[in-house]
Amino acid sequence: MSSDSTASSAAADRRPDRPDAAGPVAVLVVTWNSAKVIPGFLASLPQGMAGTDWRLVVADNDSADGTVELIRSLAPEATIVQTGRNAGYAAGVNAALKAAAGWDGGFSAGLVCNPDLRMREGCARQLVGALGALVEGGGKVGISVPLLYEEDGTLHYSLRRESRVTRALGEAVIGNRRAGRFPRWSELVTDPAAYRTRTVADWASGAMMALSRECLDACGAWDESFFLYSEETEYCLRAGDHGFLTRLEPAASAVHLGGDSQVSPRLWTLLTLNRVRLYGRRNSAPATAAFRAAVLLRETSRAALGRPASRAAARALASRTALRATPGP
Repeated sequence: MSSDSTASSAAADRRPDRPDAAGPVAVLVVTWNSAKVIPGFLASLPQGMAGTDWRLVVADNDSADGTVELIRSLAPEATIVQTGRNAGYAAGVNAALKAAAGWDGGFSAGLVCNPDLRMREGCARQLVGALGALVEGGGKVGISVPLLYEEDGTLHYSLRRESRVTRALGEAVIGNRRAGRFPRWSELVTDPAAYRTRTVADWASGAMMALSRECLDACGAWDESFFLYSEETEYCLRAGDHGFLTRLEPAASAVHLGGDSQVSPRLWTLLTLNRVRLYGRRNSAPATAAFRAAVLLRETSRAALGRPASRAAARALASRTALRATPGP
């Protein structure tokens, strides 16, 4: 799905005349050296999953800090899949999905969660309950996401619009947060009203998202070529291509401890390159060249202000080979 603006759906949900998929909700978590954060996630599951039938499956990407042993101790009923290597986030999600599909009776929906997430009470029930709703104007909710908050209680702007050259330019010149109120000029949705109602977006942060079994069956596996970052973007956009919408369910909420992509030059570079790679897959070569130039302008301007992560990203964007290299650890 691609649209010039993020549309809010205030109309009552309409359900298609079909039975819901059978089986528990599969809580899908990918870990990599997550020993510091996984206990808090596991502790939040009883209240976060309240009102649902659920099972936990963890795909571990060769952690070396005792993550697997910790999970076995704290959640002995969990299904643990060890990939044997740092395979990337999408590969971990796929491994977890494959394990859940092998359960007797299968699973009814997938709930993809980062291990540094802390669910609030009833979060999952709200998200899963929103799946399958028919939205006025066409489309069906295939992916539902909660309100996300920082540790200090600040609302995290988690909704996004699909990449466009004008949006990349707007972010370069105005800044993504200031431009976020205007659909033409930013991917980031910063209008507070969008977070007070059920809002359909082109994609959303992958820290926590519920996916209907119907959407998963139609869209297939997550794209492992991105390794880290843009995999949730690609999946939401692919779901939109199949008629499945991504929608915020504001009755559901969680706390996301966050990551270091905003400060780590290596991770910010990977995030930036994958953003351009994904754009190139969905658009023409001339449009991709223009988009890359706009993103380079943004990173160069931030680098001039002394941001090391942007300096590294700008160097990579200016390279002739960086975009062709295979993303990896």
